Amino acid sequence: MINLPIMISNKTILLAAVGIQLALCSPAMKAEDAPAVHTIPSPINRVVVVRLKNKTDILEGLKQAIEREKIKNAVIISGFGSVGAYNIHVVSNMDLPYKNTFTKASGPFDVLTVSGMVIGGNIHAHITLSNLRKTTGGHLEPGTSVLTFASITLGVLSDSANLARIDDPEWR
Repeated sequence: MINLPIMISNKTILLAAVGIQLALCSPAMKAEDAPAVHTIPSPINRVVVVRLKNKTDILEGLKQAIEREKIKNAVIISGFGSVGAYNIHVVSNMDLPYKNTFTKASGPFDVLTVSGMVIGGNIHAHITLSNLRKTTGGHLEPGTSVLTFASITLGVLSDSANLARIDDPEWR
């Protein structure tokens, strides 16, 4: 066996890695080509704590904070507080195309969790709520308004993190 030196520059490796990432996130990729597990490493560059006051729409408040802080990509680390009204949706069937069922209600509810991501400046958030009678949750929709206060903590990721496929229901 003869060992020949291979000259590969860091630039070549970087271009190959970018090419692989672009191939994984290409819209032309078929659903059956989606890997069972897809990872996107990115450090948390900074943490932004968002506090929303009484009668603020949670989704609109998050949008304003993301614009103000110039956040492109983030993970929602935590969220708590209370709401006086909520509007959520959940997926209600097993087959494509998926259908959403929307639920609205008013009354005091504690916010147990807020989770999700900011992907390319778009918010994909879920919320879990509870009162003395029930616990509910789903995809956060406009019309979920703060009662006392709400606090949501964002871990801001690199702008270059390619999260395009993270919430794509067709890539399955």
